[in-house]
Amino acid sequence: MELNKYIDHTLLKPEATQEQIETLIDQAISYDFASVCVNPSWVDLAAERLKDSDVKVCTVVGFPLGATTSETKAFETQNAISNGADEIDMVLNIGLLKAGDLAGVQKDIEAVVVAGGDKLVKVIIEACLLTDEEKVAACRACQAAGADFVKTSTGFSTGGATIEDVRLIRETVGPEMGVKAAGGARSYADALAFIEAGATRIGTSAGVAILEGQEVNGGY
Repeated sequence: MELNKYIDHTLLKPEATQEQIETLIDQAISYDFASVCVNPSWVDLAAERLKDSDVKVCTVVGFPLGATTSETKAFETQNAISNGADEIDMVLNIGLLKAGDLAGVQKDIEAVVVAGGDKLVKVIIEACLLTDEEKVAACRACQAAGADFVKTSTGFSTGGATIEDVRLIRETVGPEMGVKAAGGARSYADALAFIEAGATRIGTSAGVAILEGQEVNGGY
């Protein structure tokens, strides 16, 4: 198994500098990760530097709260794609979900799916804020809206991915959709455990350390 190709090499901290983003990109090229995941303002830089590699450019939409309007998320998506994004990680509207407005949640996701065209759309459900019933409902909305992946976490809330959440998401969506475990992998063993539970991507800022056999504490 090529673990490197499961990893979205991630730097989403607001204080990230261009130098740090360039280091992230260089590491992604060296280790041939699946993608770099950066905030929208860095997409054009990442796209330019990665144009001769097979590392994808991933960015975030409605991040990290999910509480912007669907129209804003659609615009963010179109803008990111025009700047060179290959993959979109959007945050669903958590408040709508918790209020039981599943039609509204689905419509919000659909706005990004439509704006994304043929680009990969991952939906962040922020599992740490949800009951198991809400996690299942969120997954169903992602499926109905035509998203490609369900992603566990932003890394900016009360917790990251857990094995239990990844397993529940995989059981809910079946074999067809991708599952991204974000913010929980601290070691090579962690990454393998998430994959065993059903993850097809790992979102982490510790991709290099993981592949080098190190264990890290804290952070995304």
